[in-house]
Amino acid sequence: MRLTIRTNLAMRILMVCAVNEDMTVRTADIAQKCNASLNHLLHVVSVLQAHGLIETLRGRSGGLRLARPSREILIGRVLRLFENGVPLAECFDPDSNTCPLAPHCRLRGFLVGAVNAFYREMDRVTLEDLVLANCGLETLLSLHPQPVACNPSLEI
Repeated sequence: MRLTIRTNLAMRILMVCAVNEDMTVRTADIAQKCNASLNHLLHVVSVLQAHGLIETLRGRSGGLRLARPSREILIGRVLRLFENGVPLAECFDPDSNTCPLAPHCRLRGFLVGAVNAFYREMDRVTLEDLVLANCGLETLLSLHPQPVACNPSLEI
């Protein structure tokens, strides 16, 4: 299984917002911190906003921030937003499936089970789990002018 670029960008956006939860974050800053295209980020931001995960503020001091606490944002939900509709294998897309084995292949059933197990596991993970006391991530993503005080003894 491989996550799409949009899913990867969504996770980067959310992590930057969570690390900098006390501020409004500009998309240009996220693009710079995450080595990402601003154009691609804007598409992902619109999906995250439409699903109530981030808030956007317009104007001179505008930007993004989490719409809810990071402990309430389930990673499984985020992944489903961007991965639903992306077929895992050719046989999962009835419109483009040309596999002659499809009617008799048992692999598809096992793949469905594996994907369901993946999402069950990711539903146990919150955005807070990814960023809380993650000193390395805080160092990389912090937009504060002074270093963030991080307690590495809390790192998982």
